[in-house]
Amino acid sequence: MSALLTLCVVLLPLATPGRGARQWEPCTDLRPLDVLAEAVPPDGSAVGVRVMQVQGARGLQLSAATPRALSFPASRIFFRCDLFPEEFSIVVTLKVPSLPPKKNEYLLAVVAEERDSLLLGLRYSPTQLHFLFLSEDGAGAWQTRVSFRSPALVDGQWHVLVLAVSEGSFSLTTDCGPAVDIMADMPFPATLSVRGARFFIGSRRRTKGRFTGLVRQLVLLPGSDATPRLCPCVNPELAVLSIPAILHGLTGKPEDNEVLKYPYETNMKVTLGPRPPCTKAEDAQFWFDASRKGLYLCVGSEWVSVLAAKEKLDYVEEHQSLFTNSETLGIEVFVIPEAGLFVATANRKTTSAIYKWTDGKFASYQNIPTHQAQSWRHFTIGKKIFLAVANFEPNEKGQEFSVIYKWSQRRLRFTPYQRVPTHSARDWEAFEVAGEHFLAVANHREGDNHNIDSVIYKWNPGTRLFEANQTIATSGAYDWEFFTVGPYAFLAVANAFNGTSTRLQSHLYVRLDGSFQLFQSFLTFGAADWEVFHIGERVFLAVANSHRYDVEMRVQNDSYVINSVIYELNVTAQTFVRFQEIRTCSALDWEFFSVGEDYFLVVANSFDGNTFSVNSIIYRWQGYEGFVAVHSLPTFGCRDWEAFRTAAGSFLVYSSAKEPLSRVLKLRTG
Repeated sequence: MSALLTLCVVLLPLATPGRGARQWEPCTDLRPLDVLAEAVPPDGSAVGVRVMQVQGARGLQLSAATPRALSFPASRIFFRCDLFPEEFSIVVTLKVPSLPPKKNEYLLAVVAEERDSLLLGLRYSPTQLHFLFLSEDGAGAWQTRVSFRSPALVDGQWHVLVLAVSEGSFSLTTDCGPAVDIMADMPFPATLSVRGARFFIGSRRRTKGRFTGLVRQLVLLPGSDATPRLCPCVNPELAVLSIPAILHGLTGKPEDNEVLKYPYETNMKVTLGPRPPCTKAEDAQFWFDASRKGLYLCVGSEWVSVLAAKEKLDYVEEHQSLFTNSETLGIEVFVIPEAGLFVATANRKTTSAIYKWTDGKFASYQNIPTHQAQSWRHFTIGKKIFLAVANFEPNEKGQEFSVIYKWSQRRLRFTPYQRVPTHSARDWEAFEVAGEHFLAVANHREGDNHNIDSVIYKWNPGTRLFEANQTIATSGAYDWEFFTVGPYAFLAVANAFNGTSTRLQSHLYVRLDGSFQLFQSFLTFGAADWEVFHIGERVFLAVANSHRYDVEMRVQNDSYVINSVIYELNVTAQTFVRFQEIRTCSALDWEFFSVGEDYFLVVANSFDGNTFSVNSIIYRWQGYEGFVAVHSLPTFGCRDWEAFRTAAGSFLVYSSAKEPLSRVLKLRTG
């Protein structure tokens, strides 16, 4: 979910009893208080404060600033009364260096200046995070400390901490993981006065114990636990509630024809040559693409354009007519390091093929015997490269199985590796969870029975084989789609037919306690494909509905012209909600891709009830309007779309299930 949606929240009034049973009135209208933004001027001009980029994210280095420079009076935000909220949470995003034993550094302190006493503080050591506050009664005042052990902060990585305080309960959540709860003997005081106090950022008003790492976010949220507003999140180590304006956007990206506005430092490295990988090792590093005259920054796992003319999709033109062995039911585009770019076609007849990108076109490379192949799936385990085919029909001996092939570095060919029993297999999905590798097969039917189990296989490093790990009941399963949201792993199945009707529930599963468990169900109509994609922090899930059919209902031509649906993840409700419906003609596939800063979806329209000569449509993301049709592409029995990029530009390839001809289209950009 976007940061704006997270910030634009309506909070319920909070009443906390004070002395004499007087009702406590909110001091700050219970809005998120960006403490860091209060201390650092909007133009980033605080003396000794530097904007740094590490691992693709901006942060502030405060250690060169004087403690007094990064402070402000409590009255600036507690302007309606002088009492600190009894219930609140503090959100911190930080990256800390390794500390010597017994050393402590302060992240935040609220100090009563006249008597120099600490009213509230947050500090950390190599093994603990400490929350301190002033407690008092008729016998006097004393400092209370609540300590959380081993928050694993000093590993040189970004982390998001949420400290939630409610009555006598103190809870710490790190990177959207499980919360650590402490029930303290001494609750947080209901009447902690901050009159005459001052907030200090990164210190306790003194030079000793100053914060030496990087801080990106420091937010006080009165009256609420901030965790549900941040989690789950696509990138839990950098989940955002509110950050200062000077930390927005990508570091190192100047505004239009302007120099950088803020002090900026990073360990810069520029890679030349062909497109390198973008992993943690390359995070925050640059790549200069000489052929396209573009400079790119590695952020997360993607190269993001920094200094390049903005690409815009102008039009689509045919680049290659790819004649195939027979009608093609699925295609898979993949890259093998040091070998090149390939496409595998799943052909209806007894031989499927692999083509290699050579001199700007796909050329025949290898033929593989298959049995009405439906799809291919490329995946890797360590240095091993695999390609799995989903066979729909049995072989000549009546044996029904699909095959996993392994790339031979010696022969530069795929060779049979493992046969897996399947039942009219439609699709394979390969994925990794917590370092373990899995393959899920969509079993469509066994004989005339469509209500059968599909199977998830797990890689056994000992036997070096895939072994059955979990079965899931499906109905005419057509497609699996795996994705993650923060620490959570999901698997969606497209159920197409239960033997009598295409109107049935397709399901989304979440992995909990070592297995996939039902998370949400969707009403679909002959569902043939799920496609997950991200736009910013928003997560979408699109289903391709192929047709309405029921044995008790006479099929009408318009049964194939129905709506396919795009859902969006509502993080607060923890469910996918309907975002947009798009009219499609027996849709069999969605493919998401981007060109420059624009996002697109292309649908495989296959049949309108009268003809297979149906236009497939490219839709462009237009924000509030959703996806809007921008290009209409003539296709014949279109079954599958794949997007890919080479040094020559961006391309789309589609397969036809009704003729032995696939087409490669080039995206012309301006």
